[in-house]
Amino acid sequence: MATKNSHCLQFPIFQIPDYPNTFTIMSTATFTSIRLRDLKQLGAAHMVYPGAVHTRFEHSLGVYWLAGEAVQMLKKYQGLELGIDNFDIQTVKLAGLLHDVGHGPFSHLFQSEFLPLVMNGTEWSHEQMSTKMVDHIVDKHHIDVDSEMMRKVKEMILASSGSAPKNRAGEKRFLYDIVANGRNGVDVDKFDYIARDSRACGLGCSFEFQRLMQTMRVMGDEICYRAKEYLTVHKLFATRADLYRTVYVHPKVKAIELMIVDALVEANDYLQISSFIEDPSEYWKLDDSIIKTIETAPNQQLRESRNLIRRIRTRNLYQFCNEYAVPRDKIENFKDITAQDIVCSQKNGGVLLKEEDVAVSNVRIDLTRGRHNPLERISFFKDYESEEKFSIPDDRISHLLPTCFQDMIVRVYAKKPELVGAISEAFENFQLNKYGIKAQVHATPEKKKRRV
Repeated sequence: MATKNSHCLQFPIFQIPDYPNTFTIMSTATFTSIRLRDLKQLGAAHMVYPGAVHTRFEHSLGVYWLAGEAVQMLKKYQGLELGIDNFDIQTVKLAGLLHDVGHGPFSHLFQSEFLPLVMNGTEWSHEQMSTKMVDHIVDKHHIDVDSEMMRKVKEMILASSGSAPKNRAGEKRFLYDIVANGRNGVDVDKFDYIARDSRACGLGCSFEFQRLMQTMRVMGDEICYRAKEYLTVHKLFATRADLYRTVYVHPKVKAIELMIVDALVEANDYLQISSFIEDPSEYWKLDDSIIKTIETAPNQQLRESRNLIRRIRTRNLYQFCNEYAVPRDKIENFKDITAQDIVCSQKNGGVLLKEEDVAVSNVRIDLTRGRHNPLERISFFKDYESEEKFSIPDDRISHLLPTCFQDMIVRVYAKKPELVGAISEAFENFQLNKYGIKAQVHATPEKKKRRV
């Protein structure tokens, strides 16, 4: 039987970690698992990649474990000068365990696509909801936990969001970069999901987070990396972008997600799904099983939603018509393309399209900082004897790395198979009107246009 060290160090993110012998961690993990086990990490991706059935709870266990490993590594090499104690270690690990407890059904779909359609102008975020859920778990189950620890846990969860609190004097700022790094995006959350998602979807992963964890050091209250590891850091962001393109926004995955969003919107008036976000005790009940609720409910008000779920089950999906990459010089001022844009580009004759016939997906893929190079925000050091940190300019890295760090892809779907031809033609007309060229790589196959 493998020892803890021989097994964990080789496969740390894929085994359930050993909990510290404390009631706080065990109780929190127990109540957190109740909901997160019913939230798939990759939303609808398992309907395209059958192995992608892992949950947010498995991911949270992985982040919990890696957060502990990271802070222990820093304590091993710099513990005395940084003042890292057991309180810090427990706080960072709890933040890793709880960082995703505020996620809604079907991963980011709930926040980014469903809520904006039913709650115009809402500022809701899953990070903010996570902090409310943390309070709910602690209060409802009377978990005896230090209030100062929970304050820091919630601030660490918010560290990567725009609502992150300002740093207090005397606090160890570097601890807030471990779980959700708002400073430069290098954190154990990405370490876990990149390796876990790649494995679940049968993809290779050449990014080695272990190298970064073993070489990181704190300089000036900031986690820095050896300069020789700049390509490892770049590979972190590049692998994430590849996962987005290959898995997270796969054309079939997006087709299914567009249908799920439409089903949730149709069901919202009757089930009041959006109202769940106002009360943590109600939100606790909201997970991926909402689809089964819609599918099995006999109510006439849910008929349209049920039909959409049935279409997903029988693989009668929205039909992908075509896509194009927005020209590089147009990305900066790009505005999302809408179904109305496509319908208005239809020429006279043939089928008269309506907005409800068309679905458009505006896909953004970047290296975490939009059009900017993420390496610009990362501090490096020469060697372990060095006390100076520095950034590496673009022209000093490699001429083989990209000079543009964001892709914008516009995809169009037909909600009815018989409309693929008409919508594809309107989509081509739209491109000609907007850019003077057909920006798509190839025409929609005639066979697909004739499919009914």
